[in-house]
Amino acid sequence: MLILITYDVNTEDPEGRRRLRRVARHCVNYGQRVQNSVFECVADAATMERIKRELIELIDPEKDSLRFYRLGAKYQTKIEHVGAKPTYDAEGFLAL
Repeated sequence: MLILITYDVNTEDPEGRRRLRRVARHCVNYGQRVQNSVFECVADAATMERIKRELIELIDPEKDSLRFYRLGAKYQTKIEHVGAKPTYDAEGFLAL
């Protein structure tokens, strides 16, 4: 299933900037960045719960927020892309 993960981390202090880097690095391990604080991740339910738990541990819930959108297995018809940054095959090969 495709999961869209978005986050907003308060970066007004050095600790917030550190949290932002940690959250972004963690999301890169599991998915593709499609905008600054937006990642698309293909994961099964168990992996998604692990990602969610790990991200929750990285943020300060008093200052930061996470959003998880479950687009399901037939997500291709639910995504429309317009503009810069061409789209990619979420389940295809990722070149490093």
